Amino acid sequence: MRLKLVPSETNWDFFRLWKMWLGISAAMMVIAFASFVLQGLNYGIDFRGGTTIRTQSAQAIDVGVYRGAVAELGLGDIIISEVFDPNFGPDQNVAMVRIQAQNDEEAVSNDVIMTVEAALQAVVPDIKFVSVESVGPKVSGELIQTAIIAVIVAIAAVLFYIWLRFEWQFAVGAVLALVHDVLLTIGIFSELQIKFDLAIIAALLTIVGYSLNDTVVVFDRVRENLRKYKTKPLAEVLNLSINETLSRTMMTSVTTLIALVTLLILGGDVIRGFVFAMTWGVIVGTYSSVFVASTILLWLGVKRDWSKPNAEAGIQVPQSE
Repeated sequence: MRLKLVPSETNWDFFRLWKMWLGISAAMMVIAFASFVLQGLNYGIDFRGGTTIRTQSAQAIDVGVYRGAVAELGLGDIIISEVFDPNFGPDQNVAMVRIQAQNDEEAVSNDVIMTVEAALQAVVPDIKFVSVESVGPKVSGELIQTAIIAVIVAIAAVLFYIWLRFEWQFAVGAVLALVHDVLLTIGIFSELQIKFDLAIIAALLTIVGYSLNDTVVVFDRVRENLRKYKTKPLAEVLNLSINETLSRTMMTSVTTLIALVTLLILGGDVIRGFVFAMTWGVIVGTYSSVFVASTILLWLGVKRDWSKPNAEAGIQVPQSE
């Protein structure tokens, strides 16, 4: 007996309320953008600058113990992670302690570093600070610019790819869906003031790829059905295509969410921001591939025959309710 998240054959009308779906998406994007402008993001050490301390000890590392030792120092954002390397010996337990810049200074002062060392030595007597490196505001600003460029280039590449593979209407729908997903993800981080660092940029780029994959699967089926059903209205062809790929879309999304939710609960603080971004991205990406990309395509219309270019080719226009 096979598990089915949706029936094998469905005939749901996804475009009966297409104006409402576009309105909801537009409203959420406006709220996300307003939150970003008014509140901004809670940037992590990667974007605000700070100091990274590499520690080593013979005692096994317990991140919770380390975090508890420095939590009472009131130093703001502190990230602690264990470093795994097969070349390390049994007495080489290495951790990375990252401390945010204090009072807009270029780096954490020596007094603060000594205070952190004393706090850690109280719980791990043989701990040593192997290296101390600082990331200043200038480097952090460059990271922000590079991250923005990376996201824009990724979306532009998607626009070019979809334009070549399909038609410009498909490209516009896919790119607006990606912008929708990225903006809503940034918006939720702004609204909840969750720490935003380089790992979240990696999550955003992964979300772009995931959402694009879902959208291309639907668009491939749309193109096939447009050639197969030449006289059907565009809305019916889109509905048929989404219904035919719905089982695959739901199975992919749900199985991905099962893994992500497990990591969100059990993964710990180090990867929680990344996993949250991915979880939110899968949800909005699945939504946008059905209710944003396809609805934009319905709104723009599309030529019905790619094999014979014709300036008078019919364009399907959505009917008003």
